[in-house]
Amino acid sequence: MNDNVIIRTENLCKYYGEKIHALEMVNAEIKKGEVVVVIGPSGSGKSTFLRSLNLLETATSGKVYFEGVDITDPKVNINIHRQKMGMVFQQFNLFPHMTVLKNLTLAPMKLKGMKAEKAEELALRMLDKVGLKDRANAYPSQLSGGQKQRVAIVRALCMNPEVMLFDEPTSALDPEMVGEVLQVMKDLAKEGMTMVVVTHEMGFAKEVADRVIFMAEGAIIEEGTPDEIFSNPGDERTQGFLKSVLNV
Repeated sequence: MNDNVIIRTENLCKYYGEKIHALEMVNAEIKKGEVVVVIGPSGSGKSTFLRSLNLLETATSGKVYFEGVDITDPKVNINIHRQKMGMVFQQFNLFPHMTVLKNLTLAPMKLKGMKAEKAEELALRMLDKVGLKDRANAYPSQLSGGQKQRVAIVRALCMNPEVMLFDEPTSALDPEMVGEVLQVMKDLAKEGMTMVVVTHEMGFAKEVADRVIFMAEGAIIEEGTPDEIFSNPGDERTQGFLKSVLNV
Protein backbone atom coordinates (compact mmCIF):
# COMPACT_ATOMS: atom_id res chain seq x y z
CA MET A 1 0.00 0.00 0.00
CA ASN A 2 1.19 3.49 -0.89
CA ASP A 3 2.51 5.20 2.29
CA ASN A 4 0.83 8.39 1.17
CA VAL A 5 -2.64 6.80 1.29
CA ILE A 6 -4.29 7.40 4.66
CA ILE A 7 -7.71 5.82 3.96
CA ARG A 8 -8.54 3.07 1.50
CA THR A 9 -11.81 1.27 0.95
CA GLU A 10 -11.99 -2.11 -0.73
CA ASN A 11 -15.20 -3.42 -2.32
CA LEU A 12 -17.36 -1.59 0.23
CA CYS A 13 -21.04 -2.65 0.13
CA LYS A 14 -23.92 -1.56 2.33
CA TYR A 15 -27.33 -3.19 1.88
CA TYR A 16 -30.56 -2.49 3.73
CA GLY A 17 -32.58 -5.62 3.10
CA GLU A 18 -32.52 -7.08 -0.40
CA LYS A 19 -33.69 -4.07 -2.36
CA ILE A 20 -31.73 -1.07 -1.09
CA HIS A 21 -28.08 -1.02 -2.07
CA ALA A 22 -26.71 2.11 -0.36
CA LEU A 23 -23.12 1.26 -1.38
CA GLU A 24 -22.12 -1.04 -4.22
CA MET A 25 -18.46 -2.18 -4.44
CA VAL A 26 -16.92 1.19 -3.57
CA ASN A 27 -13.14 1.34 -4.00
CA ALA A 28 -11.53 4.63 -3.03
CA GLU A 29 -8.26 6.05 -1.77
CA ILE A 30 -7.68 9.25 0.20
CA LYS A 31 -4.12 10.55 0.29
CA LYS A 32 -2.52 12.53 3.13
CA GLY A 33 -3.08 16.27 2.72
CA GLU A 34 -5.68 15.76 0.00
CA VAL A 35 -9.08 17.46 -0.11
CA VAL A 36 -11.62 15.09 -1.65
CA VAL A 37 -15.14 16.39 -2.28
CA VAL A 38 -17.93 13.87 -2.83
CA ILE A 39 -20.91 15.05 -4.90
CA GLY A 40 -24.02 13.42 -6.31
CA PRO A 41 -27.80 13.42 -6.11
CA SER A 42 -29.69 12.77 -2.87
CA GLY A 43 -29.76 9.08 -2.03
CA SER A 44 -26.60 8.36 -4.03
CA GLY A 45 -24.72 6.91 -1.02
CA LYS A 46 -22.45 9.90 -0.32
CA SER A 47 -23.17 10.18 3.40
CA THR A 48 -23.21 6.40 3.84
CA PHE A 49 -19.77 6.25 2.21
CA LEU A 50 -18.43 9.03 4.45
CA ARG A 51 -19.86 7.50 7.62
CA SER A 52 -18.39 4.12 6.65
CA LEU A 53 -14.88 5.60 6.76
CA ASN A 54 -14.94 5.70 10.57
CA LEU A 55 -17.47 2.86 10.92
CA LEU A 56 -20.37 5.04 12.05
CA GLU A 57 -22.03 2.95 9.34
CA THR A 58 -21.06 -0.71 9.38
CA ALA A 59 -20.61 -1.99 5.86
CA THR A 60 -22.37 -5.20 4.85
CA SER A 61 -19.11 -6.34 3.25
CA GLY A 62 -15.75 -4.96 2.17
CA LYS A 63 -12.88 -3.39 4.09
CA VAL A 64 -11.75 0.03 5.28
CA TYR A 65 -8.04 0.62 5.88
CA PHE A 66 -6.94 3.60 7.97
CA GLU A 67 -3.20 4.25 8.15
CA GLY A 68 -2.67 0.71 6.88
CA VAL A 69 -4.86 -0.95 9.54
CA ASP A 70 -8.00 -2.85 8.57
CA ILE A 71 -10.42 -1.10 10.94
CA THR A 72 -13.28 -3.39 9.88
CA ASP A 73 -11.48 -6.22 11.67
CA PRO A 74 -13.52 -6.88 14.87
CA LYS A 75 -10.29 -7.27 16.85
CA VAL A 76 -9.31 -3.65 16.16
CA ASN A 77 -10.23 -1.01 18.77
CA ILE A 78 -12.13 1.37 16.51
CA ASN A 79 -12.34 4.09 19.19
CA ILE A 80 -8.57 4.63 19.05
CA HIS A 81 -8.76 5.19 15.29
CA ARG A 82 -11.89 7.34 15.54
CA GLN A 83 -9.96 9.78 17.72
CA LYS A 84 -7.78 10.48 14.68
CA MET A 85 -10.79 11.21 12.45
CA GLY A 86 -12.67 14.42 13.18
CA MET A 87 -16.32 14.31 12.09
CA VAL A 88 -18.60 17.28 11.41
CA PHE A 89 -22.30 16.63 10.77
CA GLN A 90 -25.20 18.64 9.30
CA GLN A 91 -26.52 19.15 12.82
CA PHE A 92 -23.99 20.55 15.24
CA ASN A 93 -24.47 18.02 18.09
CA LEU A 94 -23.21 20.44 20.75
CA PHE A 95 -24.18 19.79 24.36
CA PRO A 96 -26.79 22.50 25.07
CA HIS A 97 -26.17 22.58 28.84
CA MET A 98 -22.42 23.25 28.44
CA THR A 99 -20.62 26.44 27.44
CA VAL A 100 -18.67 26.51 24.18
CA LEU A 101 -15.43 26.07 26.13
CA LYS A 102 -16.78 23.03 28.02
CA ASN A 103 -17.99 21.49 24.74
CA LEU A 104 -14.46 21.87 23.33
CA THR A 105 -12.46 20.62 26.32
CA LEU A 106 -14.58 17.58 27.20
CA ALA A 107 -13.14 15.08 24.68
CA PRO A 108 -9.44 16.06 24.96
CA MET A 109 -9.65 15.75 28.76
CA LYS A 110 -11.75 12.58 28.83
CA LEU A 111 -10.27 10.66 25.91
CA LYS A 112 -6.72 12.00 25.78
CA GLY A 113 -6.20 12.71 29.47
CA MET A 114 -5.30 16.33 28.78
CA LYS A 115 -5.08 18.62 31.83
CA ALA A 116 -7.92 21.19 32.08
CA GLU A 117 -5.58 24.17 31.75
CA LYS A 118 -3.94 22.77 28.63
CA ALA A 119 -7.28 21.78 27.06
CA GLU A 120 -8.67 25.29 27.67
CA GLU A 121 -5.56 26.93 26.23
CA LEU A 122 -5.89 24.78 23.08
CA ALA A 123 -9.64 25.43 22.79
CA LEU A 124 -9.20 29.22 23.10
CA ARG A 125 -6.41 29.21 20.53
CA MET A 126 -8.59 27.25 18.09
CA LEU A 127 -11.62 29.47 18.75
CA ASP A 128 -9.45 32.49 18.00
CA LYS A 129 -8.58 30.99 14.62
CA VAL A 130 -12.26 30.86 13.64
CA GLY A 131 -13.07 34.28 15.11
CA LEU A 132 -15.07 33.01 18.09
CA LYS A 133 -12.77 33.45 21.09
CA ASP A 134 -15.20 36.02 22.55
CA ARG A 135 -17.96 33.37 22.57
CA ALA A 136 -16.07 30.88 24.77
CA ASN A 137 -18.44 31.28 27.71
CA ALA A 138 -21.63 31.41 25.64
CA TYR A 139 -24.06 28.49 25.45
CA PRO A 140 -25.02 26.92 22.09
CA SER A 141 -28.51 28.50 22.28
CA GLN A 142 -26.83 31.93 22.21
CA LEU A 143 -25.02 31.23 18.92
CA SER A 144 -26.12 31.53 15.30
CA GLY A 145 -26.15 28.39 13.12
CA GLY A 146 -22.89 29.40 11.44
CA GLN A 147 -21.24 29.99 14.81
CA LYS A 148 -22.44 26.61 16.10
CA GLN A 149 -21.00 24.85 13.06
CA ARG A 150 -17.67 26.65 13.45
CA VAL A 151 -17.61 25.52 17.10
CA ALA A 152 -18.40 21.96 15.95
CA ILE A 153 -15.41 22.10 13.57
CA VAL A 154 -13.16 23.42 16.36
CA ARG A 155 -14.39 20.64 18.67
CA ALA A 156 -13.19 18.05 16.14
CA LEU A 157 -9.88 19.90 15.66
CA CYS A 158 -9.20 19.95 19.43
CA MET A 159 -8.56 16.19 19.17
CA ASN A 160 -5.73 16.91 16.70
CA PRO A 161 -7.12 14.56 14.03
CA GLU A 162 -5.26 13.18 11.02
CA VAL A 163 -8.38 13.48 8.84
CA MET A 164 -11.51 15.64 8.90
CA LEU A 165 -14.78 14.17 7.59
CA PHE A 166 -17.55 16.65 6.74
CA ASP A 167 -21.10 15.41 6.10
CA GLU A 168 -22.94 18.26 4.35
CA PRO A 169 -21.75 20.75 6.98
CA THR A 170 -23.61 23.74 5.49
CA SER A 171 -26.94 22.18 4.49
CA ALA A 172 -28.72 23.10 7.76
CA LEU A 173 -27.52 26.71 7.64
CA ASP A 174 -29.22 29.87 6.43
CA PRO A 175 -27.60 30.99 3.14
CA GLU A 176 -25.87 34.01 4.70
CA MET A 177 -24.08 31.76 7.21
CA VAL A 178 -22.70 29.26 4.70
CA GLY A 179 -19.74 31.45 3.72
CA GLU A 180 -18.31 31.72 7.24
CA VAL A 181 -18.23 27.92 7.62
CA LEU A 182 -16.77 27.35 4.15
CA GLN A 183 -14.05 29.90 4.94
CA VAL A 184 -12.95 27.86 7.97
CA MET A 185 -12.82 24.76 5.76
CA LYS A 186 -10.82 26.60 3.09
CA ASP A 187 -8.32 27.71 5.73
CA LEU A 188 -7.99 24.11 6.93
CA ALA A 189 -7.34 22.96 3.38
CA LYS A 190 -4.60 25.59 2.97
CA GLU A 191 -2.97 24.29 6.15
CA GLY A 192 -2.74 20.82 4.59
CA MET A 193 -5.49 19.04 6.53
CA THR A 194 -6.67 15.80 4.90
CA MET A 195 -10.39 16.30 4.26
CA VAL A 196 -13.27 14.29 2.83
CA VAL A 197 -16.28 16.53 2.25
CA VAL A 198 -19.79 15.57 1.20
CA THR A 199 -21.42 18.78 0.01
CA HIS A 200 -23.82 20.46 -2.41
CA GLU A 201 -21.58 23.53 -2.52
CA MET A 202 -20.21 23.24 -6.05
CA GLY A 203 -18.24 26.50 -5.77
CA PHE A 204 -16.34 25.06 -2.80
CA ALA A 205 -15.68 21.84 -4.73
CA LYS A 206 -14.31 23.77 -7.71
CA GLU A 207 -12.14 26.05 -5.62
CA VAL A 208 -10.78 23.80 -2.88
CA ALA A 209 -10.92 20.14 -3.96
CA ASP A 210 -7.86 18.29 -5.18
CA ARG A 211 -10.20 15.58 -6.40
CA VAL A 212 -13.95 15.33 -6.93
CA ILE A 213 -15.82 12.02 -6.66
CA PHE A 214 -19.24 11.75 -8.27
CA MET A 215 -21.53 9.08 -6.80
CA ALA A 216 -24.87 7.75 -8.02
CA GLU A 217 -26.88 4.69 -6.94
CA GLY A 218 -24.31 3.74 -4.29
CA ALA A 219 -21.36 3.61 -6.67
CA ILE A 220 -18.48 5.87 -7.68
CA ILE A 221 -19.35 6.79 -11.26
CA GLU A 222 -16.34 8.97 -11.97
CA GLU A 223 -13.62 10.96 -10.26
CA GLY A 224 -11.03 13.48 -11.28
CA THR A 225 -9.74 17.01 -10.74
CA PRO A 226 -12.41 19.72 -10.39
CA ASP A 227 -11.55 20.86 -13.89
CA GLU A 228 -12.05 17.37 -15.34
CA ILE A 229 -15.35 16.79 -13.53
CA PHE A 230 -16.91 20.23 -13.97
CA SER A 231 -15.56 21.13 -17.42
CA ASN A 232 -15.48 17.76 -19.11
CA PRO A 233 -17.48 15.06 -17.28
CA GLY A 234 -17.22 11.73 -19.05
CA ASP A 235 -20.38 10.00 -17.83
CA GLU A 236 -23.86 11.12 -18.82
CA ARG A 237 -25.09 10.75 -15.22
CA THR A 238 -22.44 13.24 -14.09
CA GLN A 239 -23.38 15.54 -16.96
CA GLY A 240 -27.07 15.36 -16.04
CA PHE A 241 -26.41 16.02 -12.36
CA LEU A 242 -24.16 19.01 -13.02
CA LYS A 243 -26.68 20.42 -15.50
CA SER A 244 -29.38 20.28 -12.83
CA VAL A 245 -27.33 21.84 -10.01
CA LEU A 246 -25.38 24.40 -12.04
CA ASN A 247 -28.28 25.32 -14.37
CA VAL A 248 -26.03 25.06 -17.42
